[in-house]
Amino acid sequence: MPSIDVCVSPELIHLFDLKGKAVVAVDILRASSTMVTAFAHGAAFIIPVTQLEECLGFAQKGCLTAAERDGIKADGFDFGNSPFSYMIPEVKGSTIAITTTNGTRAIRLSEAAEEIIIGSFLNLETVVNHLAELQLDVLVVCAGWKGMFNLEDTLYAGAVAEQLLERGFSSGSDATLGALHLYQNAKADLFQYLQASSHVQRMQRLHITKDIHFCLQHNVYDVLPVWQEDKLVNIKAETLV
Repeated sequence: MPSIDVCVSPELIHLFDLKGKAVVAVDILRASSTMVTAFAHGAAFIIPVTQLEECLGFAQKGCLTAAERDGIKADGFDFGNSPFSYMIPEVKGSTIAITTTNGTRAIRLSEAAEEIIIGSFLNLETVVNHLAELQLDVLVVCAGWKGMFNLEDTLYAGAVAEQLLERGFSSGSDATLGALHLYQNAKADLFQYLQASSHVQRMQRLHITKDIHFCLQHNVYDVLPVWQEDKLVNIKAETLV
């Protein structure tokens, strides 16, 4: 019987043995939601990197580049971290190099896993169905905020846990139990539940409330970004129109 566990911050990932596991890397507000959206609009590949300079260098290789720091688009890049920016024709068929404050680091720190999947509420059902088919132990890696716990990623972990536990997965983890309870208390209105959270308040100060609403929607896209040979590929690309 496979298990489900939750790593609430990348700073704790060294405590987990990733070998043979499926990692779901999540940064709800907004990196993983943005990546899912980019693939839904036809991106061919996404290359997550940790440093601004490295990301910018991909422009010389013909890639589009995207960078965000502290919620704001970095100067000199094609995109920031808003999913709405990727809903344009230029994204179709492109390779996008991206670096963000939290999300890309969580992906890179998970490279020892058997499989890395990019999760968001936008593709929740697709991710859960894939995990159920894999039948590997699952670790949800929450990007958090600069190494600290955050609420929105943990709520997503709870959503994954709720569905996998219903499908026969096991868990003896307090982190999983806590995430599950948080999600079950919040799922009737995630936006309202998150109003006092630090990152939602940060984003509202930046006047990007519409991104919050968008990223909290469930099952908008049938998209499954998976880590393959130093880049992300949507392995369900054939289903897109």
